[in-house]
Amino acid sequence: MRTYLFIIIAITLVSCHTKQEEAILDTAIDSTLQLQVTSILESKLSEINAQSGQAIIMEVQTGQIKALVGLERKDSADYQPSENFHVQQPTSLMHPISLLAALETEKVELDDMVDVGNGIYHVDGEELKDHNWHRGGYGEISVKQGLAYSSNIATYKVMEAAFGNHTQDYFNLLNKMSYGKPDSITGIANLKSYSVEDGNTTWFCIGYDQLITPIQILTFYNAIANNGKMVPPQLYKDSITVINPLIASQTNIDKLKQALLFNVTDGLGKTVKSNKVSVAGMQGTIVINEEEAEYGIEFCGYFPVDNPKYTMIVSINKGELPASGGLMAGDVFKKIVDYINK
Repeated sequence: MRTYLFIIIAITLVSCHTKQEEAILDTAIDSTLQLQVTSILESKLSEINAQSGQAIIMEVQTGQIKALVGLERKDSADYQPSENFHVQQPTSLMHPISLLAALETEKVELDDMVDVGNGIYHVDGEELKDHNWHRGGYGEISVKQGLAYSSNIATYKVMEAAFGNHTQDYFNLLNKMSYGKPDSITGIANLKSYSVEDGNTTWFCIGYDQLITPIQILTFYNAIANNGKMVPPQLYKDSITVINPLIASQTNIDKLKQALLFNVTDGLGKTVKSNKVSVAGMQGTIVINEEEAEYGIEFCGYFPVDNPKYTMIVSINKGELPASGGLMAGDVFKKIVDYINK
């Protein structure tokens, strides 16, 4: 009985200023898929004792939202529906977006080599670490491998090579690529533009010092899947609108797609590799609140690779380690992919 409640809440969420009967007819959400996504997400949240999670599936060409699931642990041990799709936080999925900006400068290529050393790099008196720093780091790797290994140091060094001290050029490119759009979606209350907390690229380029929602990150990844054409997510079956006809050059979009596929075939994204359909995407883990040891774990990607039909993001917040975007959010992603392609 409680499972069906999620569908009712989802329909209520999108009804907004119309009658519920009209919303049932007009909503783009697939009720059967919504149920299954809810079940898969809830099971993983319970397994890893997470605080909350979201799973959103978007149709690549139309922008229609086929599943919109938000769950949160509140007063009881059970997970309850959450409508906090407008809540912003840092993102662990920034590495590919920063790489695309760097590629646009034509100063960086995927095959360029970068030395990430022992996994610890000192920047302005602070330590920038890779996830495997305690195992000695990756040493010298290619830019493409740096993305596939979720290397913070590789991303930072790529930014150095592309932008040097011209920090504003990076932010100008992000604006040109419509990063952080849209700032409103009919049916999702209180959505607003992403915000920059610090204009320094050191931490911003790997997802810190900014606040953004998972659905806005999803929109950007969907544009990559859609050959650079950014369309807004929509909860109603409506005419297709366009935010940006081409967020970056087609050449660099293709390069990034190659890197995101490599991540799944040969990188830390192997956890989402499916024997049913080809997948490309990115995983990530980020500290949301250091004092309370809260982590954001995410996976965002699209499938099938050759002719993408869906883009999906799984975003989970949990306290305490272990926390892994690939192993945890990626597991939810893979199970949903396999369900869709059964």
